[in-house]
Amino acid sequence: MALLFSILFFLISSVTACDRCVHQTKTAYFSKASALSSGACGYGSLALGFSGEHVAAGVPTLFKDGAGCGACFQIRCKDTALCSKEGTRVILTDLNQHNQTDFVLSSRAFTAMAQKGLDQDILKRGIVDVEYKRVPCEYKKKNLSVRVEESSQKPNYLSIKLLYQGGQTEVVGIDVAEVGSSNWSFMSRNHGAVWDTSRVPAGALQFRFIVTSGYDGKWIWAKSVLPAGWKVGVIYDSGVQINDIAQEGCSPCDTGSWK
Repeated sequence: MALLFSILFFLISSVTACDRCVHQTKTAYFSKASALSSGACGYGSLALGFSGEHVAAGVPTLFKDGAGCGACFQIRCKDTALCSKEGTRVILTDLNQHNQTDFVLSSRAFTAMAQKGLDQDILKRGIVDVEYKRVPCEYKKKNLSVRVEESSQKPNYLSIKLLYQGGQTEVVGIDVAEVGSSNWSFMSRNHGAVWDTSRVPAGALQFRFIVTSGYDGKWIWAKSVLPAGWKVGVIYDSGVQINDIAQEGCSPCDTGSWK
C-alpha cells in the first residue's frame, strides 16, 4: 500500500504543478457555449449547466490528459478600463489545441470579465490579455456524482462520468467493488472525466477515489453509489464531496490576490 501511494503521489504531484500561481496569457472566446459542450472532457450538454455556462477549453498543460476536467479557474482581463477587478470563475470542460491562448471561454464567461455595460466592447476585441489562477471548485448543494454512460453493458462493462467534483485537486484513480466487499477492481480513465472497467462487480456498487490532500495521497470512500439495478444515462449521488486542496512542490511564485 505504501508503494502504491508513493507512485500515486508522484503522479498527482506531476499533474498539479504550480496550479496556485498566477499566470499571464491571452484568452479568446467561442460564440456559442454549445461548442464547448461537445468537448474532450465528455460532459456533453451537461457542461451548459456548470456555473451558469461559464466554461472553458484549456491547453494541454491545463487539460492534463483529462485529469484537469472540471477544474475551476479565476480569470480576469488586464485592461482595467474595460474589465472588472474580480473577473470571473470558469470550469474547464474541453481541450484547447491552439497555442495562441491558454483558454478559450464561452461568450458568457468572456463578457463576465467586462465592466457593466461593456459586454459588446470586450466581444469586439476577440482576444484579450488576462491573468488567471486555479481556485477550489464549490458545489454548495451537490455532492460528487456519477453518471452511468450509455456505452455501459451489464454485466461486462461499466463506464462512468464524474460530475460536480469539488476541491482543488485531481482524481487520479478510481476503484469499484460490490457494497460490503473488499474485492476492489481498478477503473481506467477512458477520456476526460470518463472512467471504465470490464471487471464489473455484481450487485450494488461502492467506489473509492484517489486524490491528493495536502502533499499526500488520500482515499475518498463512497460506500453505496450505484444500486444493483443501475441504469445507463442516470446520474447517481455519491453521498460525498471532495474538498481537498493539493499542495505543490514547485518553485515559489506569485499566488496573487484579486485586489
